Amino acid sequence: MTDVTVVSCPAYEQVHLARALREALSPFGFPEAIKENMHVVIKANLVAPMRPDSAATIHPELLRVLCDMITERGAHVTIGDSAGGLFNAAYMHGVYRACGLTALESDTVKLNNNFAVREVSFPEAHTAKNFSFTAYLDDADYTINVCKLKTHGMMTYSASVKNLFGVIPGTMKPEYHFRYPKAEDFANMLIDLNEYVKADLCICDAVLAMEGNGPTAGKPRMVGAIIASDSPYKLDLVGAHVVSLTEEEVATIVEAKKRGLSPESYDALTISGDMADLQVEDFEHADGHRGLQFETNSIFGKLMSKAMGTVLTAKPKLCPDECIGCKKCAQICPAKAITMKNGKPVIDRKACIRCFCCQEFCPKGAMRVGRNPIAKILTRTSK
Repeated sequence: MTDVTVVSCPAYEQVHLARALREALSPFGFPEAIKENMHVVIKANLVAPMRPDSAATIHPELLRVLCDMITERGAHVTIGDSAGGLFNAAYMHGVYRACGLTALESDTVKLNNNFAVREVSFPEAHTAKNFSFTAYLDDADYTINVCKLKTHGMMTYSASVKNLFGVIPGTMKPEYHFRYPKAEDFANMLIDLNEYVKADLCICDAVLAMEGNGPTAGKPRMVGAIIASDSPYKLDLVGAHVVSLTEEEVATIVEAKKRGLSPESYDALTISGDMADLQVEDFEHADGHRGLQFETNSIFGKLMSKAMGTVLTAKPKLCPDECIGCKKCAQICPAKAITMKNGKPVIDRKACIRCFCCQEFCPKGAMRVGRNPIAKILTRTSK
C-alpha cells in the first residue's frame, strides 16, 4: 500500500500536469472516488493576492487540470480559502484575480462565494476545542487539501498540515497566533483543524516551491514535483525530506508523532515515484529554524538551556531600506507589539510573541526572520 507519491513535473504545462497528477493520485483511488453530482471542495493555499510566479499560492494551471479530472466524472467543484485579510466577497475576489483563478470559473467550477462563519465545538481536540470555521467547507462531499511547499518563519515549513489554517477566517488568524504563541501549541492547533476537516486527499504543489523568507516573501525555487497522500502527516514527512529538513525541526511533524497520527519516521513510509531524484540539499530555509538542544537534568544545565534558548530564539527583524511605512505589520500584530515611529515600525520585544505575522504579511518582504549573530555561529558550527 502506497503512503505517499512523489512524481516529477518540470513545468506548469497541461501535458506535464495531467501526467503528474494522474500518476500521483491514482494510488489513492482518484479520480474513481469522484461520483456524478458530487460537490468537491478544493481548499487551496491562497494566502495573499499574489501572482502565480511568486510561488506563494497554488498555480492556477494545476487547479485547472485537477478540476478537469473532477468535472469529467460529472461532479462540480468549489475552490476556496481564507487569505490573510477580510473574509468577504470584496477582498477574496481580489485574491482570486491576483492569483489568476478567475479564468477557471465555469458552469461546474466555482470560486467560493459563501463567506459565512460558524463556531465549532470540537471536544476531542488536543488544543483547539473551540474555533471559528469557514462554513463553505461544510457542503463538501469530498475535500481536497491542495498546499504549496514553502518555508515559514514561525513553523519552519508550510505544506499540508499548515494549509488547514486557512479554515480560520482571515482577520481572526492573529487571534489564534496570540492564543497559541508557542510553536508546539500552534502545531497542535493546526493538527486539530486537520482532524476536524479530515480531507479525503492531500496534494502538494512542489513544482515551484518557495525558499528563504517564506511563506510570502521568499524566493521561488524550482523543485519540479507533485506530492500526494491521503494523510497530511505522511505528506509532510516527505515534503520536509524533499527540502532537506529533519523531522525534529518541524513542530507539526513532532506533535503529530506524539499523537500517533504520523509514522515514527520518514523511513517507515512506502513511497512511490521519483523521490531519489527530487531532494533539494541546498534548499534555503527560513533563517532561525535551527537550534541547539541541551539534554540535561542538572540545575546548571537547565539554566544554560534557558539562556541559550533566549540567544538562539529567532525574532522579527526590519530591513528599513525595504519598508514603505504601510503600517500593515502594526495593524496585523496580534500582540499589539508594533508601533510606527517616523514612518517605520518599532517592535516592543517584551510584548512580541514571535508569531511572525508581521513577516508573513509584509507586502514588501521588509520584515524578516532575524537571529542573534551568536546563534548563527553556534548553529553553523554544531552541524
